[in-house]
Amino acid sequence: MPGVFPLGTEQSGAGDNEDSKRKRRRGLSAGALLASVAWPAVALAEQVEAAIVRPFSMTTIEVIQLSLFLGITGAAMLSAMLLIRERARTAAENVDLRTRVAELDNALQRADALLNLRDQRILVWFGDSRKAELVGTLAEAPEDRATFLAFGRWLAPRSAAQLERAVADLREQRQNFDLVVETTKGNLIEVQGRAAANNVAIKFLSLSEAQREHAELRLEHQQLRRDHDNLLGLLHSIPTPVWLRGPEGRLVWVNQAYADAVEAADPLAAASEGVELFGTGAREQIARDHLSSPVFSGSLSTVIGGDRRVFSVTDFSGREGSAGFALDISEAEAARTEHQRTLRGHAETLDRLNTAVAIFDANQDLRFYNQAFQKLWELDISFLNSKPDNTVLLDRLRSEGKLAEQPEWRRWKENLLSAYRSVEPLEDIWHLPDGQTLRVVGNPQADGGVTWVFENLTEKISLESRYNTVVRVQGVTLDNLAEGVAVFGSDGRVRLSNPAFCNLWGLPEGLVTTGTHISAIKAACQSLTRSNPWSELAAAATGFDEERRDGRGQVELNNGNILSYAIVHLPNGQLMTTFFDVTDSVNVERMLKERNEALERTDRLKNDFIQHVSYELRSPLTNIIGFAELLAQETAGPLNQRQRDYVEHIASSSSELETIVDDIIDLATVDAGMMELNVSEVPIERIVHSAAEVVEERMREHGIALEIDLRRAPATFHADENRVRQILINLLSNAANFAPDNSVVKLICERDANGLAFSVHDDGPGIPPDVLDGIFRRFEPRANGGRRRGAGLGLSIVKSFVGLHNGTVEFQTDQGRGTTVICRFPMAPEGFRAAAE
Repeated sequence: MPGVFPLGTEQSGAGDNEDSKRKRRRGLSAGALLASVAWPAVALAEQVEAAIVRPFSMTTIEVIQLSLFLGITGAAMLSAMLLIRERARTAAENVDLRTRVAELDNALQRADALLNLRDQRILVWFGDSRKAELVGTLAEAPEDRATFLAFGRWLAPRSAAQLERAVADLREQRQNFDLVVETTKGNLIEVQGRAAANNVAIKFLSLSEAQREHAELRLEHQQLRRDHDNLLGLLHSIPTPVWLRGPEGRLVWVNQAYADAVEAADPLAAASEGVELFGTGAREQIARDHLSSPVFSGSLSTVIGGDRRVFSVTDFSGREGSAGFALDISEAEAARTEHQRTLRGHAETLDRLNTAVAIFDANQDLRFYNQAFQKLWELDISFLNSKPDNTVLLDRLRSEGKLAEQPEWRRWKENLLSAYRSVEPLEDIWHLPDGQTLRVVGNPQADGGVTWVFENLTEKISLESRYNTVVRVQGVTLDNLAEGVAVFGSDGRVRLSNPAFCNLWGLPEGLVTTGTHISAIKAACQSLTRSNPWSELAAAATGFDEERRDGRGQVELNNGNILSYAIVHLPNGQLMTTFFDVTDSVNVERMLKERNEALERTDRLKNDFIQHVSYELRSPLTNIIGFAELLAQETAGPLNQRQRDYVEHIASSSSELETIVDDIIDLATVDAGMMELNVSEVPIERIVHSAAEVVEERMREHGIALEIDLRRAPATFHADENRVRQILINLLSNAANFAPDNSVVKLICERDANGLAFSVHDDGPGIPPDVLDGIFRRFEPRANGGRRRGAGLGLSIVKSFVGLHNGTVEFQTDQGRGTTVICRFPMAPEGFRAAAE
């Protein structure tokens, strides 16, 4: 019928090409245009018909309307012709499309018939679609789509897991598969998975068509079952534990040895109860190794019957479980460990020997060598580790010039290698080209090998030669010594002596020889001295004193000679006595002692004289100073200028002399150890200005300025105020004496790490090194660029008083750059601190 399409035609039309769609849209647009134009034309025709009925009269507007009518009529006729033509073409296309739809419908029906065959079902994923298309029927599988896709509901757990893994690999990695799965009812289904360019299909096929193949498989299964039973019987009979595990890692089967090892009633009980042979740590180790390799092989230990046993375990992991066995190697491991320990101990012992050792096996291959062997022959370690043949080793030593050339090398080598066929050790002496001498011993072993020992006799021979030389040199040396030497054995007999021994004691020739007893020497020396030391010497030589004390002494002979002797116990139990003529030394020592005593008496006399003179001078000096002051005050009458100058000189000279006398008395008091410090809290600023006032006039005469810096000084410290003032006066006086005219003398007081430091600096010529060494010597004045010479006691006073305060004096000087004298004091003297505490 026109306008009626078969079922599915509209769907097929939806698949037409875009060109036919555009043409249909153009036809519809033309029809719409024709309808819009035809409707006004009908209205206009009615108007024309009314005008014709009326008398013929046309206005301009009517003419225009008529023209429009005629134009529209022509357009409508043209559109009608185009519409008729388009409908004819569209009808032809519809005929072609109905033909194609019919063909596709036939093909679809054929495909649907094939897909809907009984005993098969197909699951298809198109492109990236997550939803699968399901066609066909399968008697062993559920019809419901959701239940069918949930494989775990109708397949056995192992088959479901296997199929899910295969489907995942097919969709993600495009891996085809062929499987036989089992349903929960025990039916078998063949599953085939294939991947195309954009589609993935899985076909489920019933095996009812494979009855013949099923019979063959049953026969094979029976054969496998018999083999399986035989294998199980064998595994139950061996003493090695064997086990099988399922996919979850649980035991599914063990043999009788396994059950005995874990003390289970039978293998079935051991497997069902999951009694493990090894601990958790060992099983985790096996699991970790299976991540990188399907086969685990290693040694594991466990406790069986209360004893620790070691097993060599081999475990294989497959896709559906694992299997393994454990071989008890405890005894073999213990024997191997003991053997290795013994070999290692022997190797370490031999490796520490200085004697070269090499062990060859029955095939004459090098099996062991120590470091001494490698150092002796200077061979490469890589060559020795390659286990060379004994013949190859000898040939290499010969080629490198490390063995002496033999007249008949072949025969010499054969004689040497005959040790492998001998039962007695072989011994030989080798003289090497480098001068070494070796004692070579080849000791045959029970296994057919030979142990070669190379004892280096070079040093021994050299030591013997040197020992003989030393003995000869020792004899010549002793014979030419001025010191007498005699060595006695523990039996009191002479072992060694020299001519000087007899000469010092004046003994006759032939008396003291090897073997002479000490008693004979004692008797011969009895008349040569009033205090004979030979009784003590004889007791030391033949006595049983465990401490064996050495001793020294002197003996004076009747002829006036003095001998110094020493008793020395030797390590070998012998006794050595030495005698040396010290007559001249003793005489010189006596003379020096007498001179020293004379000097001490002179020093005491000097000190007594100084003290006496100092005290005797103080009284008249006080009178002179007093009378000079009276004269200066003109109490006895007026003085002219010259007389005043004389009086001033008398007063100044008397003051200087009084200062010298006071210094001498102070030094004498210090030397006698009688001076005591009057320690108190001393204000630093007051004592510094007090000392500066004393030397201020003297500095002003030469234009010398005194610069005092007390910024870093503490307010007070503990000391003897008078002695510290005297120290500062002496330092400032010394600086004023050497400072140039119109210069500056600096006095600085500051706190340091050890206490308090006073430093006085002048820009004088400095102190030469030879003068600096004796700067504190008394009564040694040195001008050295100074304006006047003093008594040489000022710095001695400084050092003595600073020392009484437990302080130090330090000089910093350089010629041409002036001198700095630093006196360091503790904040309080040691005795004062102890008393304060």
